[in-house]
Parts: sequence; structure tokens; C-alpha cells
Amino acid sequence: MAPAERGRERGAGPAWRCCGPAWRCCAGCGGAGTPISTASCPGWPSTSAGSAGGAGTLRYVPEGSQDKIISDEDVFETLLKVFTALLVNDLSRQVPALALLPGAVRSYARLRTAELAAGSRSRQEPLSPEEVLLRTLGFSVTRDRSSLLSAGTGVFVREGFVPKGAVVAMYPGTVYRKHEPIFFQSLGNPFIFRCIDGILIDGNDKGLSRSVYRSCSWRDQLGPFQMSDVSWLTAAPQNPLAVGQYVNNCSYDKAANVCYQEFDVPRHFPVELKQYLPNIVYSHEIDSHLRCVVLVTLRDINQGEELFSNYYTIVN
Repeated sequence: MAPAERGRERGAGPAWRCCGPAWRCCAGCGGAGTPISTASCPGWPSTSAGSAGGAGTLRYVPEGSQDKIISDEDVFETLLKVFTALLVNDLSRQVPALALLPGAVRSYARLRTAELAAGSRSRQEPLSPEEVLLRTLGFSVTRDRSSLLSAGTGVFVREGFVPKGAVVAMYPGTVYRKHEPIFFQSLGNPFIFRCIDGILIDGNDKGLSRSVYRSCSWRDQLGPFQMSDVSWLTAAPQNPLAVGQYVNNCSYDKAANVCYQEFDVPRHFPVELKQYLPNIVYSHEIDSHLRCVVLVTLRDINQGEELFSNYYTIVN
């Protein structure tokens, strides 16, 4: 499986730089030399750096970009487009809940009618989520055995073509803010993703992590509306983008073709579409936006190619 923790910090400058096969001090700490722990130098990469491909895995992000390959508006529009298509495809099952939103149900019904009238569907039975994604964005992705030796599961472009700068996957899981309890969930867990600001996302779909996510999802259900997607915990996620935790890190032979981008879900996100969000907050003690992480393509990716990421990023 792909270890999913990213070590990166904001600071006055990149504290550590990749120089050949080893890490070398940039003297940002006054030239104290190689630290013996992360406590002595916040710029030192995590202990799993070796498993992430070493020096070739760093991506430098200029300060002006704010770590955004594409705009938040583009991410929002992509998710809105895919989630709307998924709901319209499954409209008959959605009608009871949508009855509480008369305007919304009429809007989705019109979209469904227009889709059938356009002759884009030879039958009225719902398509699979992968087929919906293919028809909506022009590609589909799937989990399969990685092309990297001993890497386990990977993510591939199953059909179609993915252009540069497209959202190709999402990183699912429970979102933990700073100081929230994650110790027991993190034991032996290679799917903990660390955001720039210290927020953690637990993308493990097994064991205690699985139970915590399910519990939080049931807690947050709003009447007939689910506030998150639990199907990513199964082999058949209803959101076909929710496979980002299985994207493997690049290697010397396999260059990165996607990168991570953090996205805070705006409060005006349609309530009926939140059922496709594969993330949920651990607690509601702090009122904040839901953090999601999407994977954005760094180049055009063709059918059959595996997705590879950079786990380690230096932010100026």
C-alpha cells in the first residue's frame, strides 16, 4: 500500500532542500547540522521519507501559488459537476429526500428528462458511477495492482483521457484538527495524510479508522440527508473519485503525474450533494469548513497509465 503521509511545513523559507541522494542542511537553523528528530528542526522530513522515493519526491511550491495548481473555483465546479451527474443518474432513489427541497427536485428532474431526451442513454437504468464519471469528465479511474514492485494497490486511468490541471481523484477519510485524538487510529496506519496547516486525514478503510468514520457519518446525518459518503469504505464507492489514498508515490523510474491540493468545502455547497463527499470531521467542537484533498494532474494522462504523486512538498 502507498504510505500517505506528507511532510511539509510553512516557514520563512524552505528549511530543507533535496541535494542528490541525501538531505542536506540549508543552514536555515544557523548551520546546526542534521537534526536528530523533527523536534530539533521543523523543516526535517518525516522518518518515512525513504519509503517515499527519497530525493526525487519533492515538489517546490512558490509562495505566490499558495500550493494551488488550479483555483478553488475550478475544484468546486468539478465536484459540483460530477456530484450532480451522480445524483441525476440515481434520481429515483433520491426523490424521497429531495421532496424536502421542491426547487431542487424540479431542477434535477429537468436535467434527467433532458438527458434522456437527448438520446445519450439507450436505457433508463442507472449507469455505474465509473460510467457517469466517464460521461461527465471524459475519463474514469480504478484501483488495480500497481506497476511498482511491492507497492500493492495503485490507481489507474481506466478509460478516456485526463488533461493537465484536472481533478482526477479525492483523498477520503476522517478529518482531524490539531490536538484531536488520533493516536490509536495512527498505529500501523500508512494512510494518514498531513495537510500544510497540520490537519490530518485518515484514509484507512479498515479497523478502528473505518469504525470512527462510520460513527461520525451517522452522527452528522441531517434528517434524510447524508453529510458524507461512507461507500468509499467498500469495494464499490458511489463517488468514483474517492480512491486517492491508493495513489502510490513516484520513484526514480516513475515520475509524478498528479499532486495533492487542499480544498475547504464552502458552506453554500448543496446539502443534497454532500452525500458524495468522502470526508467528515472528527468533532464539531470547532466551527470550520470541511477539509478535502483532491489530486490534480500535472500533465496529460492517457488511458492505462498509473497515477503517481509527490508525498513531500517544500513550501516557500
